[in-house]
Amino acid sequence: AAAMSEGRPLRLLALHGYRQSERRFRQRTGALRKALRGRAELVAVSAPHPVPGGGGEDGNVDDPPRGWWFSGPGTFEAGEVAAAPEGLEESLSAVAAALKEQGPFDGLLGFSQGAALAAMVCALRSRGDPRFPVTFAILVAGFASLAPAHGHFYQEPIALPTLHVVGDADAVIAASLSRELAQHFVEPVVLSHPGGHFVPAAAPQKKAYLDFLDRFRPAQG
Repeated sequence: AAAMSEGRPLRLLALHGYRQSERRFRQRTGALRKALRGRAELVAVSAPHPVPGGGGEDGNVDDPPRGWWFSGPGTFEAGEVAAAPEGLEESLSAVAAALKEQGPFDGLLGFSQGAALAAMVCALRSRGDPRFPVTFAILVAGFASLAPAHGHFYQEPIALPTLHVVGDADAVIAASLSRELAQHFVEPVVLSHPGGHFVPAAAPQKKAYLDFLDRFRPAQG
């Protein structure tokens, strides 16, 4: 209990996956938020681009599924070598605005396309971009964008502490893609789990999250 009362909880800006939204991501990360209670709080933000074609799996037209960028006109495939990706600059601006308006934040938590975006933010941050004052990131089911226009993000090793969460049975973002992303970082921590495309929060993952986050806990006084 003494450790729990030390300092304030860390604050993480949470970036959802493609075809999700701030509300949908909040619903799907209840177990994670419970696991991090007292140590870290998640503040989710919606991507700026509605995905064309309806209200998503729950049919909620007031809360359309969203994306951070498109690899084709209104579509996205992580494995696509997109010749003309669209929408990334608006999303970087949206993240910068959220960090400024809802901050201060300590780090990022990204899932799937949101993890890919968070990795790009880490790259900009490690080059000294003042719009992104974060010190670490947790990247779940992440990948490196294959679009040549995005290649500059990965040209030099990204010197920001990261925890990469890899689902061995992930059928949406193959584990190999998440491991590949980790190799673009300096001293990444890689956590594998046996599950698929979701944010895991069972006991082994909870311990790994807390061990990683404890490196950044503000000291008392």
